[in-house]
Amino acid sequence: MLRFEQGQDSVNLMYFDRQLYTFKVGDNPVDFGKAANSYKMSHGSFRIKEKPSEFAGQTIQDMKLEEKMLTLQMTNGVIELRCIGRKRLSVHFTGFGAYNRMYLKLPALKDEHVYGTGEIFSEFDLRGKKVNCWVAEHINALQVSKKLVRQTFGIKNTEKKQKFSNYETYYAQPTFLSSRKYYFHSFSTARCEFDFSRSDYHLIKTDSIEDFTIGFGESFEQLLTDLTDLLGRQPELPDWVYDGQIIASQGGTEEMLKHLKTAEEYGLCPNGVWIQDWEGRRVTAVGKQLFWNWEWDKELYPDLDKQIKLLNEKGIKVLGYCNPFLAVEKPLYKYATEHGYCVKDKEGKDYLVTITTFPAAMIDLSNKEAYDWMKDIIKKNMIDFGLSGWMADFGEYLPTDCVLASGEDPEQVHNTWPARWARLNREAVEEAGKLGEILFYTRAGHTGTLKQSVMMWNGDNHVDFSIDFGLPSVIPAMLSLTCCGFGLSHSDIGGYTTFFNLKRSEELYMRWCEMNAFTPLMRGHEGLNPDLNAQFDASEEVLRHGAKFGKIHKALKPYLKDAVKYNAEKGVGVVRPLFFYYDEQSAYTEAYEFLLGRDILVAPVIKAGAEKREVYLPNDEWVHLWSGKEYSRGKAIVPAPVGEIPVFIRKSSPFKDEFINLKNI
Repeated sequence: MLRFEQGQDSVNLMYFDRQLYTFKVGDNPVDFGKAANSYKMSHGSFRIKEKPSEFAGQTIQDMKLEEKMLTLQMTNGVIELRCIGRKRLSVHFTGFGAYNRMYLKLPALKDEHVYGTGEIFSEFDLRGKKVNCWVAEHINALQVSKKLVRQTFGIKNTEKKQKFSNYETYYAQPTFLSSRKYYFHSFSTARCEFDFSRSDYHLIKTDSIEDFTIGFGESFEQLLTDLTDLLGRQPELPDWVYDGQIIASQGGTEEMLKHLKTAEEYGLCPNGVWIQDWEGRRVTAVGKQLFWNWEWDKELYPDLDKQIKLLNEKGIKVLGYCNPFLAVEKPLYKYATEHGYCVKDKEGKDYLVTITTFPAAMIDLSNKEAYDWMKDIIKKNMIDFGLSGWMADFGEYLPTDCVLASGEDPEQVHNTWPARWARLNREAVEEAGKLGEILFYTRAGHTGTLKQSVMMWNGDNHVDFSIDFGLPSVIPAMLSLTCCGFGLSHSDIGGYTTFFNLKRSEELYMRWCEMNAFTPLMRGHEGLNPDLNAQFDASEEVLRHGAKFGKIHKALKPYLKDAVKYNAEKGVGVVRPLFFYYDEQSAYTEAYEFLLGRDILVAPVIKAGAEKREVYLPNDEWVHLWSGKEYSRGKAIVPAPVGEIPVFIRKSSPFKDEFINLKNI
């Protein structure tokens, strides 16, 4: 039980018999300051500089202890610490309006591990790292350019990582989970920095003075349940999601039907087809992109309305695409700009941002009329049209020097933009009475996204095996989201980002496909340059492989539904880190294996050309899916040819017999 305990000249914060913190007059557990940031945005990537802070030098002047609340009178304000229930500490600030920076030191241990702060691709355990919590494009043009240059000169070290500070993320959330069985969450929407590099404390800096909370528990499941009680959870997924895999197609109605025919003939179990260019295609210097005008392109997709109905009768759903931008060449933009629905620059003009090679306007989600207009577009042009889902892309691009209709400070609003975008999509689905039938999935996120989005996808991964941007990177990304309370995520089968010699091989596609069979959703993507990439129908081998794992995913339906329901009820993600259940050093540092639910351990093959894989198995009894061989705790090298992704079943699982039969598919 969390409580305060009076000492001789101090007050101790206790969790059962564990002393968490000691407060004394004259100490400064929290400091404050004043500073200003400058931001430079290019294609959604930000370079942020901060002018030196003015520190306030706040210390505790007096303390007042009541039963469940400790009040700290600081030099220029008051901090109230309140025990909420048995396990949560809430910290509230008043009287610090002169400052816009807060610096908090949390005690740490040398052997502590920390996870979260959003969706992190290049690392899982963040101990020793400094994290910038700011929503942005995960992959910027400079990183891609450098990679292409290295590959051009034959330098293809897929395991080389960049300096951690160079990485950005689509989903930034000021939440972390500690191996000491507590979570921290700040309610700040401004930029935050987490410095986990010090041996004896974690330094947390927020660019606003906001409340924070710390929760404690006896298990990691308890922690996530408490965290998501506070922040919200995702609903259960539509039933059809588990009935196979969503095939990616583009290029028109005829092409879509051709792809579906192939998928059905080879037994891929297509439960859906995703046509991202349903609203029009734009071919640019970087690839096949989209015309962001959220209306059915009748010329590219003739009779799509009729085909949607026919496909629904066969149990195949049709999914589309949308985002909060507007193509300036198209009718919807004309209407929006005439009605003042776009984000403005400081001169009162529509703020146009460059995404890849073309400019686009941003719908002002702070403007209620604009918000409702876009929501109605989704309801009428997508839901009423018959789409069963869509990729709700972007949300990261709000510039800090723009002008919003609401008058809000864009620097404080920037991180919330993805959650507003997710909420708009969620409201459209709910108002249409389709929650539980329609699937939309988002890329960007922040705190509010947990209770607004239905599912995340891991963004524009490279079509390769690179450790920080390719197939391996989506594993820590999914795990870090789970540690923040977002329990439903998936990635594009085969990745997305394609340039010149950065193109998808058949091997990569198959390795990604077999991994995604053991995630909540199987969905393909043709990639940025489809003609350069191996697709689901690239060869007989790829088709047979896809059929096998589409059937495996479908066979996992009862188990996956149970895990998704558990996430909706308890906030415990479907894809889970090993340390959730195994208090072992290797479990705390394992970034490239995961548990699917409680009973399946998955160790995807993350290197090109590999025929075997070293796996770490925590202390339990495990059965290798493909051979039936039993293993206990320790490391093992197992065969891992394409089509036999290393998967292990807990011997004590109530689903064991059903799982073992998967090898016969």
